[in-house]
Amino acid sequence: MTSRNQDLFDQSQRVIPGGVNSPVRAFKSVGGTPLFFKRGQGAYVWDADDKRYIDYVGSWGPMIVGHCHPEVVKAVQDAAAQGLGFGAPTAAELEMAELLCKLLPSLEMVRLVSSGTEATMTAIRLARGFTGRSRIIKFEGCYHGHSDGLLVKAGSGALTFGQPSSSGVPAEIAALTTVLDYNDAAGLERAFAEIGKEIAAVIVEPVAGNMNLVTPKREFLEALRTLCTKHGAVLILDEVMTGFRVSLQGAQGYYGIKPDLVTLGKVMGGGLPAAAFGGRRDIMQCLAPLGAVYQAGTLSGNPVAVAAGLTTLKLVQAPGFYERLSQRAQQLTEGLSASARKHGIPFCAQSVGGMFGLYFSATLPTSYAEVMSCDKEAFNRFFHAMLDAGVYLAPSAFEAGFVSAAHTDADIAATIAATDKIFSAW
Repeated sequence: MTSRNQDLFDQSQRVIPGGVNSPVRAFKSVGGTPLFFKRGQGAYVWDADDKRYIDYVGSWGPMIVGHCHPEVVKAVQDAAAQGLGFGAPTAAELEMAELLCKLLPSLEMVRLVSSGTEATMTAIRLARGFTGRSRIIKFEGCYHGHSDGLLVKAGSGALTFGQPSSSGVPAEIAALTTVLDYNDAAGLERAFAEIGKEIAAVIVEPVAGNMNLVTPKREFLEALRTLCTKHGAVLILDEVMTGFRVSLQGAQGYYGIKPDLVTLGKVMGGGLPAAAFGGRRDIMQCLAPLGAVYQAGTLSGNPVAVAAGLTTLKLVQAPGFYERLSQRAQQLTEGLSASARKHGIPFCAQSVGGMFGLYFSATLPTSYAEVMSCDKEAFNRFFHAMLDAGVYLAPSAFEAGFVSAAHTDADIAATIAATDKIFSAW
């Protein structure tokens, strides 16, 4: 009997490039047929063949309270009943902006947009407009969306397919991006010493999640802030993934670093397309209609997406929410690591808040080069074995995983038991 997933994929390839609407959804890196999902509830998703999986992708991070949380669904239904969009201001946009500024102390002003790519693209433009400089610094393996100047040695899907830089990006634009090693404070200091007067901004994932999970070294974070301040560059923390995911105040609160600009997405949309960028008032006032840096979006602040985001952000403020979320993620990674040790498998794992990383390596990676030295083929075998066992992980060795508040002790135990069975057979 032919799989419904396979039928849908065969049909999709005739009208959609590669059969998917985002490369990270493809199984090209791990092999096999992408799953087509039809339903989600809590910590579970069901594919087109009605097979249930424990979901550790969570729509790539947004589903922090689980799929189809009744309060989020009701908020969306109520908002939709009043109108799907107006292309004009709404009170809900103001409520969202005020809440973001309240939760993240670095935000003095904020603008809502529709995607993380839009947020990072505009933050870079804003930094250039504010400083009058053109050069930006990013770090190898960090992904900041698919705008031209940021697809230079990028992570996420670009890394998965072995093409860290994209065709179609003019060399003249790529030349304005300097790429350094993540976690290399000395390398960052050398770059500022050489070209500090040219640097408009440094953009970084404070916890890298698009070359798998790589945590920052304290001296690296301190160098970022110190050098940007000294040389008049704008420090942009890309918290599209980490914002409200690692803590209520994001990675900036978790690690105690204050950026000049922040980009947000994923959790703040509650599963619908919503994102934002914001930061220092003097920088944000350079935006049109106040200033000369132009940005616009018909669907910015869409009332349905804002309703989902506001309700999600209300739920994550419950007492003990992040403590429980972190405990679940730690429970998962410690259990998987213990299983690997028992069976002599070179494997390790770690978590930050509700994010986690799995590595077929004897030691935790701290850089792009160390991530690339992990055993990718071992991950691919593990991925498919876990799918067979009803556990859905990201279809790439270069993506972080996500735990939600809907995952139970039983879900974690079932995942560890499945891993133990797989490792015992290796």
